[in-house]
Amino acid sequence: MPTYTGHCHCGQIEWTVKIDEPSHVLCHCDACKLLSGGESTLNTIVPASDFSITKGEPKTYTYQGDSGNPVHCYYCPVCTSSPYHHQTVLGDKYVVRTGLLQGGKDFGVGLEIFGKDRAKWAPQVAETLPGPPGA
Repeated sequence: MPTYTGHCHCGQIEWTVKIDEPSHVLCHCDACKLLSGGESTLNTIVPASDFSITKGEPKTYTYQGDSGNPVHCYYCPVCTSSPYHHQTVLGDKYVVRTGLLQGGKDFGVGLEIFGKDRAKWAPQVAETLPGPPGA
């Protein structure tokens, strides 16, 4: 399984992630829009054991997700880039920001989630689920 490296904008936080089939999961949820300032975020969902922080120590921000369960967002304390978050409703899986990975711009789009919150002007580009997979 290929391993990808990523880093935040300022370089204080670095990580690796193993991704079996590299592709983006576009998330259109309102929380991602508020946190990123964009229409969607670029992600992949992996077992927590396939993700590792290799430099620095991210801070945590926790909010209540649509499921009613906590979502822990991890971010750089300097530049605030967010490499990953843990939606506890997904169990032992992390949502990793693929747009921050080396080589991530070459990934295709494999899935869209929270399609119910997609902006009306944004086209559907992949299979779309109303919420997160497996929730």
